[in-house]
Amino acid sequence: MYYRWQLVEQIAKGEMPPGLTAEDLTAMGLLQPGEIEATVEPDGTVIYREKAPSVSVLPRVNAFVCDSPGDE
Repeated sequence: MYYRWQLVEQIAKGEMPPGLTAEDLTAMGLLQPGEIEATVEPDGTVIYREKAPSVSVLPRVNAFVCDSPGDE
């Protein structure tokens, strides 16, 4: 458990743990560097949060729909 905690701390700094690959992290159920961030609260508590995906990653939705009058 302590090893996983150390990995999460390192990943939150944006670093890939030495000796591990992205596939290794995925197999362990951990996020990739850049997908998690650490924030420090005023009382000194460190909170690890998953980052929201950037807007460019989200699929574009075409809200325009037009049915021709002959399609019934």
